[in-house]
Order: sequence, then structure tokens, then C-alpha cells
Amino acid sequence: MKIHLVPAAAGLVLLAGVGVATADQVIVTPEQQTVVREYVHKHPLASISLLGVELNVGSTLPDTVELQPIDVPDVEYRYVVVDNHTVLVDPGTRRIVQVID
Repeated sequence: MKIHLVPAAAGLVLLAGVGVATADQVIVTPEQQTVVREYVHKHPLASISLLGVELNVGSTLPDTVELQPIDVPDVEYRYVVVDNHTVLVDPGTRRIVQVID
């Protein structure tokens, strides 16, 4: 009986971890993406280069990068253009939530 409980317990731990991971995911709706793209198009920024920073969701941008506010309802992120890609960033954590373009 003990042999069957260990794999079952391990499975529950893995499932609990998956639940936590999905709770941390940020979802930017297609409608928000469209509005953000239009806003960024109307308010272009110069592109910057960041050596050693990968443009992946979850990557953290250094404090030296100036984040620009987005004046769009229901979007609390900021943006910056890195290597000609618009990057949405959580201003509290400075983590990339989405790479647009």
C-alpha cells in the first residue's frame, strides 16, 4: 500500500505546482493587444539594445531601462522598444509580460 501512495502524492505535488504556475501567467487579450499596438504606433519610441537580456516572457529588464506608460484603459503595463520589438513590462517587477511584433 505504501508503494502506491508515494507516486500518488508526487502526482498531487506536481499538479499543485502546475496550478501555481498558471496563476502567475499574465494574459493580454487580443483586444488589448490591438489597442496597445495602435497606441504604440501613435507614440513611437526609439529602439534600444540590451546586451545580455533575452526578450522572453518572464525576463527582467534592468533598472536603467526607462519604461513608458500606456494610456489605455485596463492596461497597467508599460512599454519599451528593444531591438525593434515592442515589449510590455510589469512596472512593479520589471518582468516582460509580452513581446509584440
